[in-house]
Amino acid sequence: MAETLIQFGILGCAEVARKVSRAITLAPNATLYAVGSRSLEKATRFATANGFPPSAKIYGSYEAVLDDPNVDAVYMPLPTSLHLKWAVLAAEKEKHVLLEKPAALNVAELDQILEACESNGVQFMDGTMWLHHPRTAKMKEFLSDPQRFGQLKSVQSCFTFLADSDFLENDIRVKPDLDALGVLGDVGWYCIGAILFAADYELPKSVIALPGTIFNKAGVLTSCGASLIWEDGKVATFNCSFEANLTMNVTAIGTKGTLQVHDFVIPFKEDSVAFSAGIESWFNELVTGWRTMPSEHVVTTNLPQDALMVREFSGLVADIKRNGSKPEQKWPTISRKTQLVLDAVKAALERGL
Repeated sequence: MAETLIQFGILGCAEVARKVSRAITLAPNATLYAVGSRSLEKATRFATANGFPPSAKIYGSYEAVLDDPNVDAVYMPLPTSLHLKWAVLAAEKEKHVLLEKPAALNVAELDQILEACESNGVQFMDGTMWLHHPRTAKMKEFLSDPQRFGQLKSVQSCFTFLADSDFLENDIRVKPDLDALGVLGDVGWYCIGAILFAADYELPKSVIALPGTIFNKAGVLTSCGASLIWEDGKVATFNCSFEANLTMNVTAIGTKGTLQVHDFVIPFKEDSVAFSAGIESWFNELVTGWRTMPSEHVVTTNLPQDALMVREFSGLVADIKRNGSKPEQKWPTISRKTQLVLDAVKAALERGL
């Protein structure tokens, strides 16, 4: 049976929408159907520049995309402050929602979005692409292996990049009225998500802010970090920043093994990635080197992770459309747990603890 082709509408013309437009084109079960912007001219330029088919609908408003009966699903790369309004409205119009991260300004807003999606029978997923890469499944196999990895004891994650002066002054991610979570929402979302992934989505019992938090003059976070503590004693630490060299690392340490990955959010190469696994590591006899070296595990893929995300989402939407299935709860559950921890980190940072 041929795959059901899911017709996407895109709300807004943000830079990341260029990447996801390409992903929709590459996914075998999705197609670019419509784009809407507050400016018809901007939407037209975006469609022309990003490979939309000649038949694509170009709209001068977000509402028009949601009112189009042929749009199955919408991708929303809007500022976080607009997520609640437009995601809820999309769900009420029975459009499936692929929402850029961070999912919301706080878990109370996210709960309203998720409730709207659930009550209208539409699929929700946030735009965390790395979770859909086949490497992620291979890493989960290692982390879940009691013989090779053992019991998780600690996790460290880091996502930083050095933003230029124009970004730090003008990007929506540093504007309190558009993306008030700043660096915590933009890249801290990934750090928290990686920690929860390693912890099998068990929530920590407490959060402690690390020193060195930096706010811009508008009060938006540009650099921060925190430690997370679990009931059983495992710990995690993350750092995220707009003011340090590009780094995307995760290290998870168990009683028997260690996992390390150095490009967890955006792979060094789209078609071939790696992670290292150290198992029962120890020194040589004279302690001049290691007796057991970490092994490198290479994972290849024919589709980039963003297209794999679209393919997964579109498959779930097709199952709902074709078979009357219930929306998959795995993805909203992951989003909500990430948002809960992000909220706790934000509160700790604001307390200065």
